[in-house]
Amino acid sequence: MAILAHAGTRILVQGITGREAATFTLESIRYGAQIVAGVTPGKGGQQVHGVPVYDTVAGAVAAHPADAALISVPAPMVLDAVCEALANGLKLVVIVTERLPRYDGLALLEAARAAGARVVGPNSLGVISPGQTRVGMAGGDAASVRMAYQPGSIGVVSRSGGMMTEIANLLTHNGFGQSTCVSIGGDPLIGTRFVDLLPLYEADRATLGLVLFCEPGGNMEERLAERLHAQPSRLPIVAFVAGRFADRNPGVRFGHAGALVQGLDGSPARKIAILREAGVLVADKLQHIPGLLREAIKAEA
Repeated sequence: MAILAHAGTRILVQGITGREAATFTLESIRYGAQIVAGVTPGKGGQQVHGVPVYDTVAGAVAAHPADAALISVPAPMVLDAVCEALANGLKLVVIVTERLPRYDGLALLEAARAAGARVVGPNSLGVISPGQTRVGMAGGDAASVRMAYQPGSIGVVSRSGGMMTEIANLLTHNGFGQSTCVSIGGDPLIGTRFVDLLPLYEADRATLGLVLFCEPGGNMEERLAERLHAQPSRLPIVAFVAGRFADRNPGVRFGHAGALVQGLDGSPARKIAILREAGVLVADKLQHIPGLLREAIKAEA
């Protein structure tokens, strides 16, 4: 089983002729993803690694029906690209572009809500259902993806795309395969948060546990804790909260635009305390994650 994307998911790449997009398109095809078409205005009629390119999303989906749009275009063009995907019925939109203008982010999320579509990102490396498909570029080349990610029963959700692969690799080497891994993105405004994905994992009977990679800033960990207090999950949840040094070094800068701490709000220490109060097992070190997960699953059995 999987959430969001599976072996049958048909993927459209917007901005496919760009260098980065062309590279991850090739490696995704090698991994087994069904990339059926690409879109770059003015480049219609070309091919990228055998994938036909169209000038518009409408032209692409008319010839090649698709389920998901993968968007890799410059930040000022993302809003138009998302609206074009939504207008043509695509219900999953994964945005790898980072640092969108704040107004554009608000506008595209509102458009997605109105269309009943799900946005993952911006600033996401994508979604991987190991052994089935990849929507994005997490894990790098196909060989590296196969080494780090293995099919199994543990969901992984991460605010950092790179750390998602690190955690998946750690789980794989400790005997835990993954059901679906989601890089939710590091921008201040993102379309899908921890609390949005939890019901999907809970509904997937093949998922037996969940690992979260958290960062300073924002309130998504706090919103997840509120949900767990109101409705405990059937899944054991293990989390790692990065950036603890920030509690000792006020004013330190982080790489992700969404990692903004104001006083105690959004601080790692506060997130750790709130998550533990909600029943989440918080690992002090990354290498502790598999042991905590093993103990939690055993206790649930």
